[in-house]
Amino acid sequence: FFEILDIAKRKPIRHLMVNTNGIRIARDFSFAEQLASYMPDFEIYLQFDSFKAEVLEKLRGKDLRDVRIKALEHLNQLNLSTTLVVTLQKGENDDEIGKIIEFALQQRCVRGVTFQPTQVAGRLENFNPATDRITMTDVRRKILDQTTIFQPNDLVPVPCNPDALLMGYALKLGGEVIPLTRYIDPSVLLDNSTRNSIIYEQDSALQDQLLKIFSTGISVDKVDENMKQLLCCLPQVSAPGLKYENLFRIIIMRFIDAWDFDVRAIKKSCVHIVHKDGRIIPFETMNLFYRDEKEEHLKKLINN
Repeated sequence: FFEILDIAKRKPIRHLMVNTNGIRIARDFSFAEQLASYMPDFEIYLQFDSFKAEVLEKLRGKDLRDVRIKALEHLNQLNLSTTLVVTLQKGENDDEIGKIIEFALQQRCVRGVTFQPTQVAGRLENFNPATDRITMTDVRRKILDQTTIFQPNDLVPVPCNPDALLMGYALKLGGEVIPLTRYIDPSVLLDNSTRNSIIYEQDSALQDQLLKIFSTGISVDKVDENMKQLLCCLPQVSAPGLKYENLFRIIIMRFIDAWDFDVRAIKKSCVHIVHKDGRIIPFETMNLFYRDEKEEHLKKLINN
């Protein structure tokens, strides 16, 4: 595992994320410490579906609440950048969206929450796609209904694939949460030109825009003026204290499946997997057509 990370860090990869259920991190602090050695430009993508035992038992087969809390305790100690990843199922944990966001904002290490409506692709029982599906629009509405942080214009479709990705940014400062999207041109936060991908917080375009707002290269009076114009009555911020950990993002990431398959949207996919033969495959089609024995099975059907 760490050998793979070593190889990845030597490659021109801008941002590494490790997708995990958190069990090893919770049990072994030294393991978490070794993970932290890969910072900066490294992040933990931590499964965090619910605060309810019955929901976790249904989604994951086990009540993992204590594991998640212990993993976050270790990650907070190390301030290892973490995103909480929530698999959403209608009627199960969609009433916890606001609670999870509020919880995430209290964690030193957490840089954001990604909500992923359930994709029908393999390991899924007792799920009726006709009645149990929750849409990206549903999730957006529930974020607005269950929290007081974001307004409708703060949650913006990502231009690379607006059918499947929505994002909002905020700044955590002195106990307050300041949505950034309403003050900064969304095109700075979201990629709509040169790259078919999500821009992460250490991208130079976002840093440059933040520096324009919190610049130390101009007079105090000018900073005052800019702050009044851009942030109105919100607290003034000292630029030297502004760090990656002050940024917080909400992402809704809908993975297309056989029930809502859309070739146009697939072609605009922002998330890809490298096939073992070197091809770059959209995440959704990887699960539907290429994973395990599916590719060979489909080839046989086509040839017959």
